[in-house]
Amino acid sequence: MFKALKKWWKYLGAKFNRSFEKNADPAVQLEQALTEAQQQHRRLKEQAANVIASQKQAEIRLNGKMTELEKLNANARQALMMAADAEKAGDAAKATQYTTAAETIANQLILVEKDVESLKAMVMESTQASDQAKAAVAQNSRLLQEKLAEKNKLLSQLEQARMQEEMNSAMAQLNETVGDDVPTLKEVQEKIEARYAKAKATAELGETSVQSRILEVEQATANIEAQSRLSQLRAELGLDSAAAPAAVEQPKPAEG
Repeated sequence: MFKALKKWWKYLGAKFNRSFEKNADPAVQLEQALTEAQQQHRRLKEQAANVIASQKQAEIRLNGKMTELEKLNANARQALMMAADAEKAGDAAKATQYTTAAETIANQLILVEKDVESLKAMVMESTQASDQAKAAVAQNSRLLQEKLAEKNKLLSQLEQARMQEEMNSAMAQLNETVGDDVPTLKEVQEKIEARYAKAKATAELGETSVQSRILEVEQATANIEAQSRLSQLRAELGLDSAAAPAAVEQPKPAEG
């Protein structure tokens, strides 16, 4: 029973995620992704700042120990010189005191030298860590800038996609029937093309009728000119005019 409920819960979760991804606004998701990237960059900078601060603290401690070491060296030398002077002066008690002081300073010097060596190693390690942290911040900053540039590109592509989707929707609506009593654009186009074709055909028929009448007139005119030329030739030849055929009457213009 528990396994069945677990499977059902996972199924519902997957279905919800799929529905969410389908209906989610890409622009909002893009903004969320960039916000998360910026927050990660801030966290990385904070961690890098802590690493660099540790390196700076190690350097400060090392410098302090180096100053202390120089002071102890100077004090040890001074104690030995004073012990030597007291011994030369025959003051054995002071010579012993100065020698004891020099030994105490020498013991302190040894401890400080150990601290200096330890701090030098710490500074080297912290310096390497600091350099790595700086490089990581620089690299992540470059990646963040690339993501910001990619964001602008993706937003532009998203806007173009939305415009294309709206255009496709508008074109689809033009080709669809708005209602039962409203024709489609294609039907109106076919109706207009049919009327235009019929009007064009009627005009061409009218032009053919006029051209035929013009041809008849031109033919009649040519016949009259031919008969006149024949009469002129007969008169020049002295032929009997009686034998000449009767003049052809000019045809009446066609009615209509």
